[in-house]
Amino acid sequence: MGSRSNPEAVEAHRLDDFARAAASVLPPEVWDFLAGGSGAETTLDANRSALDRIFLVPRVLRDVAGCETDATLLGRPVRMPVAVAPVAYQRLVHPEGEAAAARAAKSAGVPFIASTLSSVPVEELTALGGSVWFQLYWQRDEVHSWDLVRRAEDAGCEALVLTVDVPWMGRRLRDVRNRFALPDEVRAAHLTTGPTAHERTRDGSAVAVHTGRTFSAAVTWSTLDELRRRTRLPLVLKGVLAPEDALRAAESGVDAVVVSNHGGRQLDGALPSVDALPEIARSVPDHCEVLFDSGVRSGTDVLKALALGARGVLVGRPLIWGLAAAGEAGAARVLDLLAVELRDALGLSGCRDVADARHLRTVCGSPRGR
Repeated sequence: MGSRSNPEAVEAHRLDDFARAAASVLPPEVWDFLAGGSGAETTLDANRSALDRIFLVPRVLRDVAGCETDATLLGRPVRMPVAVAPVAYQRLVHPEGEAAAARAAKSAGVPFIASTLSSVPVEELTALGGSVWFQLYWQRDEVHSWDLVRRAEDAGCEALVLTVDVPWMGRRLRDVRNRFALPDEVRAAHLTTGPTAHERTRDGSAVAVHTGRTFSAAVTWSTLDELRRRTRLPLVLKGVLAPEDALRAAESGVDAVVVSNHGGRQLDGALPSVDALPEIARSVPDHCEVLFDSGVRSGTDVLKALALGARGVLVGRPLIWGLAAAGEAGAARVLDLLAVELRDALGLSGCRDVADARHLRTVCGSPRGR
């Protein structure tokens, strides 16, 4: 599925250009699976509107001749404060799936986060030599959850990312209308027993049915405490919007929280992630890093998140657009373009480096086009 053979055929000057290219090569139901949100997609749209309302106050007469995007995430150096967000079933859009995306992340010098629902085993991804984090959906079968933790550790993953906003999948109406199911050749490489997402249902999404039967809705703070005790990996909590939850996570010993509404794919009507970011950044102690995702589409968006208190951002859909449009080269081009845009935004705002960005002022205005 997907993927043009010639990456030069995709003329891209902004990340959104890859969205148009991907939509032109993917089957409509696959595009809907990637692009859609839950319910009326209110939160999906609000993520972008909220970012568009934020304006930066640039500083002048700063020496930015040596402006750099280098940073650290979880104590490790990265070429820019970006990680590739976990996205399920990437072989839906390209035969190499997560392997091609992970190679692109390695080339860009940023971490790749492998999903529990990856269509390529984590061992194959870490063998590529880049920085790989493992995203964990807690399973109904707790033994299987601990097996996944050990598997990530044994594979050489550098962090564990527990997603906490999916007790079950939000009602993604595009998938319901399409009666979406996975093709036979695309499977969850880490879930080799039990139900699958390949049988079409009369009135819903096979993927939603599968996750409902597989994921645990009983994950609690005690689960997190036990996980913190039993894993040696840095622990990241993904899917936090309430400052109280972020503070409790930090007190529980997590190394980072990801301020995220799951890209508008879970609770429709949830707060835009960027609106939750500043208060969470003020609430947690310095030892707990604050990361951000949901709606990032440019290097300027990355800079806005940094100015509002994030240590870094996760970028998901744009990587998949690039992968669908032009395979590994397309995914690499997305990250290259993001780095160019971030350096441009840093320098033009008077920032010599990523640390300077945290001192930028922001103001809230009207969304574009309003």
